[in-house]
Amino acid sequence: MFDSRFDELAACVHSCKYTSPKDSLIATEALKRAHEFIRKTKEHGGIVYVIGNGGSAGLASHFSNDLMKTLQVPSQTFYDSNLLTCLANDIGYQNVFSYPLKQLLKPQDLLVAISSSGQSPNILNAAEAARSREAVLMTLSGFDGLNPLRALGDLNFWIDQKDYGLVEAAHFFLLHTIIDCWNKKGSDEYEVFKKPA
Repeated sequence: MFDSRFDELAACVHSCKYTSPKDSLIATEALKRAHEFIRKTKEHGGIVYVIGNGGSAGLASHFSNDLMKTLQVPSQTFYDSNLLTCLANDIGYQNVFSYPLKQLLKPQDLLVAISSSGQSPNILNAAEAARSREAVLMTLSGFDGLNPLRALGDLNFWIDQKDYGLVEAAHFFLLHTIIDCWNKKGSDEYEVFKKPA
């Protein structure tokens, strides 16, 4: 059972589609662009905000930790329980990310928005806040290829799968790869994305 599930996960990662508003990208271009967004955020004194719900919230926290610890890039999530429950109670869960982002986001910031379905209202509202504040938006989604989150990002990672566990695991792999390949040089730096022969 584990072996077949590993094969499904590998197929999931290889099914990933990488897009920008005008282009379809190959994996190496997408990874380089993610690095460029993070590097520019750091160089211009910006912050990488990372958001998600449920399992994606766990991925968001982990990625934010890795950005700060490994890459020394300022990063933040909004998972303080007092803030989250206050905003959900007072202005609705659909606004728990967009409300603080409207106050904090600057054009030199980067928002990383993770949603397996790409349809969570609070994630979409946050993405719209990034658009309105002229911050860069990177999205990770799955399920329907026409999901609304995927249409909003400056860089989009979409997993062609409807299984939550596989989508989240693939997102985790992608986020770790962004961190793990940060300092690698040379044309073979992204070998991890190549399909087996």
